Amino acid sequence: MKLVIDHSSSIPLYAQVEALLREMIAMTEYQEGKLLPNEVDMSKELGISRNTLRQATNKLVYEGMLFRKKGVGTMVARPVDSKANNWSSFSQEMKSKGIEVVNFDINFSWVTPEDQVLNFFALDPGTKVLKMERLRGKDTGPFVFFISYFHPRTGLTGKEDFNRPLYEILKNDYSIVAKLSQEEITAEAASKMLAEKLDLAKGDPILKRKRFVFDPGRRPIEFNVGYYRADSIVYTVESEN
Repeated sequence: MKLVIDHSSSIPLYAQVEALLREMIAMTEYQEGKLLPNEVDMSKELGISRNTLRQATNKLVYEGMLFRKKGVGTMVARPVDSKANNWSSFSQEMKSKGIEVVNFDINFSWVTPEDQVLNFFALDPGTKVLKMERLRGKDTGPFVFFISYFHPRTGLTGKEDFNRPLYEILKNDYSIVAKLSQEEITAEAASKMLAEKLDLAKGDPILKRKRFVFDPGRRPIEFNVGYYRADSIVYTVESEN
């Protein structure tokens, strides 16, 4: 996207920059976590002062549309329709329902993930991260397939005992606290691979649940995607004004 504003217009420069930033916020690449151009480069390209750019950026940060992280950059803030206190890990969720979780299969690999994962972690292209795939459920069979990617900063190697809860491992073994979770929930048809793992027919409905996990400093820890059998989960949200 070419960054252009009209210096001869009667519309104030900061207002033009704000409109430009709103266009960028709506673009898929920035919605998926790509960092906005840095302040120095963007102000030079637009031919404006950094103060003018900062005025527009600060307004969008205040509105909750952008998130600025010192030492990292500025990115689109992920929308969260509801914020739940005391969110739980999958193991804790199941325990609260009286379900003993069974790990049917678990695999680890070091991979270069797709761009949306690299962008979420603010990592350079080509960086390898730890990927964990887990098929989980109860004694009657599996009902969810998880794919997790972990920021290299966590120190996880894949040799840990993952019969223990993940966030307990991070806290007790690596002094990393999972503080904030943001989620996106959608429905889709099961692919051949997912159908085989979850004992479904290809095309059957499944629930796709993305979870973005951060530490207390809002640094990303985990990018997680869970694929649930549609008959295995009821998702309830309680909101209070």
